[in-house]
Amino acid sequence: MTEFSEIEQMYLKSIFEVHSSTPDAIVKTTQLAQIMDIAPASATEMIQRLSERGVVTHIPYRGFRLTPEGFQLAARIKRREGLVKILLADVIGYKGNIKEVACRMEHAIDDDLETTLDRFLGYPEHDNDGNRIPGIQREIDSPIIGSLLPLSNLPEGSYATIELLASDVVDGITLSEAGLRVGETISKNEGKIYLGGTAISVSPSLSMCVIARVTEMGADTDEG
Repeated sequence: MTEFSEIEQMYLKSIFEVHSSTPDAIVKTTQLAQIMDIAPASATEMIQRLSERGVVTHIPYRGFRLTPEGFQLAARIKRREGLVKILLADVIGYKGNIKEVACRMEHAIDDDLETTLDRFLGYPEHDNDGNRIPGIQREIDSPIIGSLLPLSNLPEGSYATIELLASDVVDGITLSEAGLRVGETISKNEGKIYLGGTAISVSPSLSMCVIARVTEMGADTDEG
């Protein structure tokens, strides 16, 4: 994806967003210019460039649409934006303009980082705004020993060591009172999190703030 500039990727993502709502649509240059708040002439010039690169098909007097290659490329850009939005909002608790920051960060993500983020976030299908995260060419691999994962995304039957609490002071106190501190060993069995053999309950939002490293697979916690 590095062979496409940031501005080219932004165009592709905008076209993809139109196709997502109306898959069979032929996008008009004036429509794209309005969406991106740019001059129609600029949109026309870029569409010609993308057409020459094989990611857009120009349909004379009607508009254009993404080629299969262009669709997969644009879907991947959109997917990376969605992953970053979840990371910013649900993991590190960023309070600024999440969409704006995610749009800047998405272009710096390579395939390896995308795969790592996807696994870290539990292979989400929707971002925090409810928009579907494209699964084009998504390769889901099993969490491995040594992976850093939020509490809620630990694999079934795993042991892990808490390494980071990405929370504010108030939530940090709540986690500490539950026994969830850096260095503690936890396990997951039958969908429940155990600390010292005792099942604990943590809200979904707080569970994303507890980052643990998988150390072993095969937990068999006795609830009784």
